[in-house]
Amino acid sequence: MRALLKVMIPLAMFFGGMLLLLRLTGVLANERIEGWLEAARNASPVWAGLVVIGLMFADLFVAVPTLTIMLIAGSLMGFEAAAISGFLGLLSAGLGGYGLCRAFGDRLVRFIIRDEAERQDMRDTFAKHGVVMILLSRALPMMPEVTACLAGVTRMPLGRFLTAWIGSTLPYVLIATYAGSKSSLENPFPAIAAAVGLAGVFGLCWLAFQRSLRKQTATAPATAGR
Repeated sequence: MRALLKVMIPLAMFFGGMLLLLRLTGVLANERIEGWLEAARNASPVWAGLVVIGLMFADLFVAVPTLTIMLIAGSLMGFEAAAISGFLGLLSAGLGGYGLCRAFGDRLVRFIIRDEAERQDMRDTFAKHGVVMILLSRALPMMPEVTACLAGVTRMPLGRFLTAWIGSTLPYVLIATYAGSKSSLENPFPAIAAAVGLAGVFGLCWLAFQRSLRKQTATAPATAGR
């Protein structure tokens, strides 16, 4: 697991740093996102959908606040249009990260981890736990991008990656956009409940996963010594 963390931590720091920078500069302020979607919707529903898809795809590079965007999209565009746009955008981001890192990510891994045995340990660890990590990746803002990149670097079979990515993304999108469609300035409770609920569920599942890993690590030496 240590070798895997050597790759995960720099990736998470990069995506997290970009998100913080964009937040501090106001580029991804909620009011600005809402203004973009409102202007696009007034021009054409298709343009509004393309803006959502573009923002979701940008999550691959700058860790955008996907939950906030989907809540706003659901409120402005309605459930069906927002859900389709959000899902297509996040699917394209996942495939983009997987494809780019499958093609070029090995150079970065070789730079971070010089020892071949450690690189193999990283690949073996992700092969064992990668599906669960992708399924629970929505627990943290930058984890979906990190796990998509790791799936590409370790050459996880595309079908397995897509199954895990869709299994994580589709419920997330449906809940967020539906809650957004039922929210308004006068009644923000559905959006707040969805945000808190999704963060809580994914967070608890991620903590349970981490606890399971620690137990496995603790019992492995004892088992090996028998």
